[in-house]
Amino acid sequence: MNAIDKTQFNFPDITNFYKGKVRDVYTIKDEILIMVATDRISAFDVVLPRAIPYKGQVLNQIASKFLDDTADICPNWKIATPDPMVTIGHKCESYPIEMIIRGYLTGSAWRSYKNGQRHICGVPIPDGMKEHQQFEKPIITPTTKAAEGHDEDISREEILKQGIISEKEYIQLEKYTYQLFQRGTEIAAKKRLILVDTKYEFGKKDGKIYLIDEIHTPDSSRYFYADGYEERFKKGEAQRQLSKEFVREWLMENGFQGKEGQTVPEMNDAIVNAISHRYIELYEQITGEKFIPSDTSAILKRIEKNILQFLKQ
Repeated sequence: MNAIDKTQFNFPDITNFYKGKVRDVYTIKDEILIMVATDRISAFDVVLPRAIPYKGQVLNQIASKFLDDTADICPNWKIATPDPMVTIGHKCESYPIEMIIRGYLTGSAWRSYKNGQRHICGVPIPDGMKEHQQFEKPIITPTTKAAEGHDEDISREEILKQGIISEKEYIQLEKYTYQLFQRGTEIAAKKRLILVDTKYEFGKKDGKIYLIDEIHTPDSSRYFYADGYEERFKKGEAQRQLSKEFVREWLMENGFQGKEGQTVPEMNDAIVNAISHRYIELYEQITGEKFIPSDTSAILKRIEKNILQFLKQ
């Protein structure tokens, strides 16, 4: 199984290239983005040393499906998906924050809460909550978007005070965030899943707000299996999760949390293949569809050919 950790395409009319943690983004004529979902994997804001077969296809196809399934709520950047690992869409001026929305107290929010914090991004959290407990109402906990290193928590009040986003636009982003999360929750419930938390990114083009980047993928979201949730919660047991959390847990078990001086543990073939299989499982559970692996024998040539064919149109 071939996996790609980088691309170096030379499409006509390229005006910019950006290498993200897991995506390579080519800008065409300052108008169109070609976003290639590579097989790179990141955790704790660090790109891990080995690529994961089929991970890019899984993420791209999930995101593409959910962009289509939520287009009636909020305009989004997607124009086409000419390849299983590629989405082409509108270039937008992105807002410098990520809208993280949480339906349950888990993950990093739980770790902060357990250490005594009772406010997350300015949102008060009541005493006496337990790990994996559902909030009375989903909460929005924004973060800044760091070009490198860790994103930083920021409150609604700080965003408005610093003038990062106007109040009118921020209210609209909040509205879209709640509505998208509600739709994602409903879609997940049909698959007997719980959408626990996720993040949305937004941009602006010609004065119009667009949903950009990925949506409801296991890299940007956390899912629990609905079956057994209540029983496990009452017993204080770990929930069965569909997310990238299993990768973070493996790293933590091996002494890595992205902190200075720590070294990423060795990723042997067994762990790489295990992660690949988990991503395929995630795809099938989240979409309810059978995963059909793409031909990876000449993966870069295939991607280039499909993109060029689209650009000629």
